[in-house]
Amino acid sequence: MKKYYDILTTDCGDIAIIANNEGIIEVAFQQGKVAVEITKDYQLADEHAPVHLAQAKQQLTEYFSGSRQSFDLPLSQHGTIFQNNVWQALTKIPFGKTINYGQLASNINNPKAVRAVGTANGANKIAIIVPCHRVIGRDKKLTGYAGGMGIKAKLLMLEGAHFKV
Repeated sequence: MKKYYDILTTDCGDIAIIANNEGIIEVAFQQGKVAVEITKDYQLADEHAPVHLAQAKQQLTEYFSGSRQSFDLPLSQHGTIFQNNVWQALTKIPFGKTINYGQLASNINNPKAVRAVGTANGANKIAIIVPCHRVIGRDKKLTGYAGGMGIKAKLLMLEGAHFKV
């Protein structure tokens, strides 16, 4: 299946948005360890690109401008049943709110799976739209983020979320 991409420039750096005909595959900050390598397998967005790619770019632009708090896009992220449950639970964390890994594990009815929840959270490839940045430590301190701790802090500040440094 053909993959299309576009790049959005934000105050947090460039973000690659990757989509196929089913939905958004990946939203990744282009600095650090999560950068997407744009290869010949990806085609720059053009008139043949799925409409949800342009919609994702527009909705992310609105998010960064402060005028959007939720996303309405088809997603095409594939993982295990457990990962999919975690990713679905992430989308239910409200804008400007945070939870910890234990709460996330409880939200999927698996309160003992805190470490596995953390691993699934880290495997999320659709940054911001599937808001893994809203998961912080039990002590309200920031925990790891594939895009980097500085970006995680910026996203949470943009949302007005409370956390400790």
